Amino acid sequence: MTTVDPRNQNILVFVNGELKPRAEARVSVFDSVVQGGDAVWEGLRVYRGRIAAFSAHLTRLHNSAKALAFAAVPPAQEIRTAVFETLKANDMRDAAHIRLTLTRGEKITSGMNPKLNQSGCSLIVLAEWKPPIYSDDGIRVITASTRRNTPSCLDSKIHHNNLLNNILAAIEANVAGVDSAVMLDLNGFLSETNDTNLFLVRGGMVCTPHADACLPGLTRQMVLDICREQRIPVGERNLSLTELYTADEVFTSGTMGELTPVLEADGRVIGTGTVGDLTRRLQALHREAAWRDGEEIPF
Repeated sequence: MTTVDPRNQNILVFVNGELKPRAEARVSVFDSVVQGGDAVWEGLRVYRGRIAAFSAHLTRLHNSAKALAFAAVPPAQEIRTAVFETLKANDMRDAAHIRLTLTRGEKITSGMNPKLNQSGCSLIVLAEWKPPIYSDDGIRVITASTRRNTPSCLDSKIHHNNLLNNILAAIEANVAGVDSAVMLDLNGFLSETNDTNLFLVRGGMVCTPHADACLPGLTRQMVLDICREQRIPVGERNLSLTELYTADEVFTSGTMGELTPVLEADGRVIGTGTVGDLTRRLQALHREAAWRDGEEIPF
């Protein structure tokens, strides 16, 4: 059962230039995020006074907005200032997660066409007291029947708010009574889970699917970088379900969940059914790197 930190009842949320109490934080019913999920977003995590990969997240936010042809996108410094103001107002310097959302903005009338957007973007900074969503001790997963989007339909490199594809997979996991769902691409290869990237370990080699039908996550990139720095063999290639079932270790990566061991997939026990040594090592290395290389919060 998901629990909510009681401190989050009194948070202040940044919405279009104003900090508002949680109960009053809202956008117009004419906003594009309401009309069609027409928005882009980033998840940020705060570690001991620093925001992990902050500049990289802002770059991806702007790239996603550009790919969707947003107009009047606020500059990175304006967004950075809004994030810092929100954290300061909530006195958050550690163990916090930020949901940063940029929508195409308010429409002049209801409808899908971006021509109806004539007032620029809406910016939302939602910071909450929130630990990683999964336990360091591991999770169980199933394979979803819902396939991950192919770039020929909707490119996963656009970090957009239209998440129904992932939500359908999450519903399958909920019905099965497990923690998450593995999603395959249209060719039947592993893509990612409904909310994280996926890594397999076999014979000391770390592998992850190509970032074709999955998001090239920033935590995913951190893991690749850490492995190379530590001289841990690592690579990207097509991976099958059989390789998932027979891996020595499996773990997921993401800002919301950090690095999470996978102990069981579709009823198959992964490795020994316990958290692997390399996974434990990478968990510690990731947390240190996230703090060490993070951008300092100026208060």
